Amino acid sequence: MPTKTIAGVTVQVNEDGFMTNPAEWTKDVAVEIAKEEGIEELTETHWKVIDFSRKSAETSGGASPTLRTITNGCGVSTKELFTLFPKGPAKKVARIAGLGKPEGCV
Repeated sequence: MPTKTIAGVTVQVNEDGFMTNPAEWTKDVAVEIAKEEGIEELTETHWKVIDFSRKSAETSGGASPTLRTITNGCGVSTKELFTLFPKGPAKKVARIAGLGKPEGCV
């Protein structure tokens, strides 16, 4: 499995660039991945979504949450998610949160 060094941490990634071991994730790694995704600064609301997504994945066998799960669980609207994580919020949240690629994402 390929590896990548992010924020000084060597992590395992798949062919799509998603981390394969959520235990290797740190907040510093999240900040660096966010920058790669074009998000220069993670706000309190970004962290609320990221933290919720990680907790959701822990309780659902590691699966990345759907947009509906995130909006219902965080109280963040779909429109706000697209503002926070433009051009593919489910995929960007999963990458930044150190989770696998969401089901149904191309």
